[in-house]
This record gives sequence, C-alpha cells and structure tokens, in this order.
Amino acid sequence: MPIRSVLSWQGGDLELLEALSLPVWIFDIDHKRVFWANEAGLQVWGAASLLELQARDMSQDMSVSVAQRLAQYQQDFEREGACFVESWTLYPNGRPSVLKVKFRGIRVNGRMLMFCEAQNSLSADPASLRSTEALLHTSVLITLYDGNGGALYRNPASREQVAVAGEGWRQHFVHDSDWQQLRQGVAACGESRLLARVNTREGMRWHEVSARACRDAVTGQDALLVSEVDITDLKHAEARASFLANHDVLTGLPNRNGIRSELLPHLQQALRNGRQVALMFIDLDRFKNVNDSLGHACGDELLIRMAGRLVGLLGHDERAARLGGDEFLVMLSAPQVMERAEALGRRILQALAVPMRLEGMDVGVSASIGVSVCEGRTLDLEQMMRHADLAMYAAKDAGRNNLMFFTPALEARSQAQLALENDIRRGLEHGEFIAYFQPRVDIASGQVVGAEALARWRHPLRGLLMPDSFIPICEDCGMVMELGRQILVQAARQQRLWRDRGLDLLVSVNLSASQFVDPGLPGLVEQILADSGCQPDKLELEITESVLLGHDEQTMHTLQALRALGLRIAVDDFGTGYSNLAYLQRYPLTSLKIDRSFIADLDDKPAITELITTLCRMMGLNMVAEGVETEAQLAWLAERGCQEYQGYLCSPALSAQEFLQRLF
Repeated sequence: MPIRSVLSWQGGDLELLEALSLPVWIFDIDHKRVFWANEAGLQVWGAASLLELQARDMSQDMSVSVAQRLAQYQQDFEREGACFVESWTLYPNGRPSVLKVKFRGIRVNGRMLMFCEAQNSLSADPASLRSTEALLHTSVLITLYDGNGGALYRNPASREQVAVAGEGWRQHFVHDSDWQQLRQGVAACGESRLLARVNTREGMRWHEVSARACRDAVTGQDALLVSEVDITDLKHAEARASFLANHDVLTGLPNRNGIRSELLPHLQQALRNGRQVALMFIDLDRFKNVNDSLGHACGDELLIRMAGRLVGLLGHDERAARLGGDEFLVMLSAPQVMERAEALGRRILQALAVPMRLEGMDVGVSASIGVSVCEGRTLDLEQMMRHADLAMYAAKDAGRNNLMFFTPALEARSQAQLALENDIRRGLEHGEFIAYFQPRVDIASGQVVGAEALARWRHPLRGLLMPDSFIPICEDCGMVMELGRQILVQAARQQRLWRDRGLDLLVSVNLSASQFVDPGLPGLVEQILADSGCQPDKLELEITESVLLGHDEQTMHTLQALRALGLRIAVDDFGTGYSNLAYLQRYPLTSLKIDRSFIADLDDKPAITELITTLCRMMGLNMVAEGVETEAQLAWLAERGCQEYQGYLCSPALSAQEFLQRLF
C-alpha cells in the first residue's frame, strides 16, 4: 500500500510504523528538523525521546551543499513524485553513520515533507566514504551521461543548475557546434575539454567543460563523465578588462588601442569596397582654461558632453574615438570623402562651439580640426594620424575654430621644425648659445650703468642667429628652461668679470614664464651666484607682467625668495599685457621697463607712456625705457624723470668683448 495511504496520522497507523524494526523518520526540509521518528529511528539519531529529537536544529551544522541537495529533493517530490535510494552519512551527536536510505515525499498539513527509511547500515573504506562526500559537497558540476546523452547521475551542484527537467547532454549547450566539438574530441582521444556557453537555471553561463569516456558501473554500458566549472565571472572580468584596454573610461569611445582593434578594420573594409577614407583630428581650443578656472570635474563633464555632441553628428560610415586629453578622432568613408569631410567638419565646428551650462556659467569652447585623406589603396594609419595632427595645428595657427586639410607643405614645414629642434638641442649641448649685452644708459649723465643680457645663437653653419629664430621653438619644445639657465650663468659670470675690471655695472636677464613658475628657481639662482661670484644687488631678473597674474601665493613666495638673495626684480614690456596696476604695490618690485612700442608711438599716442611714467614716480620705481632711437624720444623721457634707457640711439646688443670696447 502507498505510504501516503498508510500514514494518515491516526493512532493505528502510528502503531504500525512504531512496530517496524527498520528505522523510519520524517524530515521537515523547510525547518531543518525531524518531524517524527519511530523507536528504531530514534536509535539511529541517538535520541532519548521524540521530543528531544524534534528539538534539534539540524541547520546549525548543515553544510550549504546538503541544504541545496535537500531543496532539490523537495522539488523532485513536488514535481515528479520521486522515490530514490542513496547512501548518506548522518552525524547523530557528531558521530558519522553511513546508511542506505530510501527517500519519498509525503504531504502533511499541506506541506511537502520527506519520508526516510533506513534500509541497512553500510561499511565502506575511508577513501570511498570521502569520495562520496566530495561529490556531494563540491561546487564542480559532475554528470554521468549514457550513450544516448541522457543523465544517469548528477551531483547536487549539477542538479542545482539543470535548466529544464530531463535535459540531455546535447541540449545543455547553447551552440550545437560546441557539443559537436566536444563529442568529436572524446571520440578521437577519449577525452576533451573546451570553454562553452551552456544553458543553466540561471540563464546562459560560461563553463569550462571536461568530458571523458567511461562505463556505467551499474549497467556496464558506455558512458560519459562530464565535469563543469563556472567561469562566467572570469569571462566578464576579461571582457571588462578588454573594454577598458580599448575604450576611454570617461566617454566610452574607443581609445588609441581601440582605434586599431575596432576602427581600423572598418576603414580597411571601406577601401576594399572602393570607397575613400579620411581621418579628422579634433582638438578643443583653450580647454585648459576650463580646467584651471572651473576644476577638472567640470572639465570632464565638458568632455563627456562634447563627445555626445560629436557622436550625434556621425552617420553610418563614420566612427569617433578619443585620443586623450581634449583630442578626438573621427574616421569616415565615402565615394567623395573630401567633400564629406568638409561638410561634416563644418557641422562639428558649429555644434561644439555652442556654449553649455557648467557650474552656473555658460561655457563655450571652439575646436580646431585637421583632416587627412588616404592616398591610393594602401592604408597607413600612423601616417594619416600624423598628417591630420599637422593639419589640426595649422588650423590653430590660422586662428582656431577652423578646419584645414593636410598638404605636403605642412609636412615639409614640420620636418624643418623637427630638424631645427634637434639643431637647438645639439647647440645647447655644445654651448653655441651666448649672451649678448645691450647697454643701459643713465639719462642724466649719459653713462653706461648696466646691460641687458640677450640670447644669440652662434650657429656653426648659419652664423649669428637672432632670438626670434629659436625662442618660439624652445618654448614649444620645453628647451627654454635650459636656454634661460645658460644665459643666466653667462650673465652672472660677466658681471663678476666686469667688476674685477673695476666696472660697477648692473646686468639684467629675462626669465621665461616656465622658468619663473619652477619651484627650484630660487635655489638655482643661489647656486649660480655662489659659483660665479656675481654681486646679487647687481643682478636684475626681468619678468613679464602676465607672469605676475593668476599665481598669487606662489608668485609672492618666489619673488620674496629672490629678493631675499639680494636680487633686483623688474617688470619687462610693461603695458603690453593685462595692465593690472594693483600688483605693482603688492609685489616687491624694483624696476619697470617701458615697452618699445610705447616709445615708438610717442609722437602720436603719448598718453599711455605719460601715465606709466607718472605711476613709476609715485611708487618710487626705477624707470627704464626700451627701444629709444631718437634724441627727441630721449628728451621726452628726461623731462618726465625716466632714469635709464636702452636702444639703438646708444647701441644694439653687443658681444661681451664689443661691449667692453664700447665703454672704452
């Protein structure tokens, strides 16, 4: 008679079960407790009474794998009315006991419980017991399939992941080709392994699947033992790492690596299809001002939104990437790609120039675009990127917010500039840059009282070169610091040499902006003074007025450190920059040099120069006029109390030897 008919929970039925000599108990899977047991069952569990056994909380020492196995049993009872026999190791009062147990489902008060009938005790060697326990507890999915692909056995981990009841070997795989490959490998070598996407209860997962041919220990028929390890998290991590390696984190656009892996094949296919291809190099104009004024968070937000605008303008055959910083790249293909690039570039310039709201402000930045077109049918990505970059810089030189196409003339100019950079670097290494000295004359006495040190390049092939032929290149390429250091060293040494000859002359030296903001400047100057023996109060450092703005704390610290060494500080080219007169009182300045452009305009526009001279008299600053060429200019300056001048009226810049001859 079926157990559900026998166990109606009437007194007579219980007496029948109590009379059984076999251990019988009912386990409440939901609450992890024994619901009922006969006397023999109590002995199996080492319990003195049913109440004592019912009070035991089995969940306290129940492993995760056992809990999962019991949940699987409950599902099988509900779904299939399953009944099966397994070997189990129980731990009554902590002592292991191996039993062959028959399990069935039984519904009590509307809930599905598990009826357990211990058929006999088993004795097995330790290795067998431990291997059985290992199969039960391991997270590796282990399945034994018969020759037709049906599952003969699944360990708890495998049962937990079965997608569909009765799922076979072949249906387990998402792609049939993976099943075919694994099956062919087993047929050829007896075993095989691969990474495959499989169907599980959690959906599609990545598994490392190993299969080995064997025999079923029950029937002796051919079988297949399959073990699986879930590597989905590893696959996702690999995919994330691959994405980060090939994409810009901020905008999600392909980066330089992504250009080669994702965008280059797109261009190559376009060429094979007979289309023309082009690259557009896009650089945001004055983006640094946004970072400096609003902070990097706002700068990042601007880049994200600019990237969105850019992508929104692109068509089917156009791709965007971010090269880094504020630089973007667009790849496009078309039958007439130059016309397409021209039209797209103009739309990009217009879209990017529209102001956006950041930190409560309307912020607008323009862009400069350089375009290179692939010539011929062979694609050289590096060359095209270089050409587009050159065209972009030409667009910046043309006034920004502009678009330029690459021409061979741009490359020739670039190569010439590169050659000049290398030549300057060689010249600095070989001491070819020398200081020339323009006399500074006391207006009242007409005597030479000092000199301004000016850089010249004594080129071995081109002769003596003026600063405008090399200073801009030095500034662009980061060599102006070394050039400034060499001229400063020569000026300090020359002051010492003149002093040794009895000449009490002041020497002034221009500092570049990069020199002045270098925290190591005071230490460098102190070392030069010590090495040269120059009088500190006879060395004047000239800085432009723009350098004094925007760096209040650091500027004040540097100026005070230089003044503490005994040096004089002059503002050069005054009036040509921001003309913020407030800093004249704030900073420890000693001299002010009136720019030559104001001296040249004295006949037509004397008002600004008049204002500067008045300001200097009020503040007690020493005035030095630059570019004085006529006696009339000199007389005008003398009337207004200007102390010194320099210019062609006295002398151009001279070598140290010529300067000495000029004095005597």
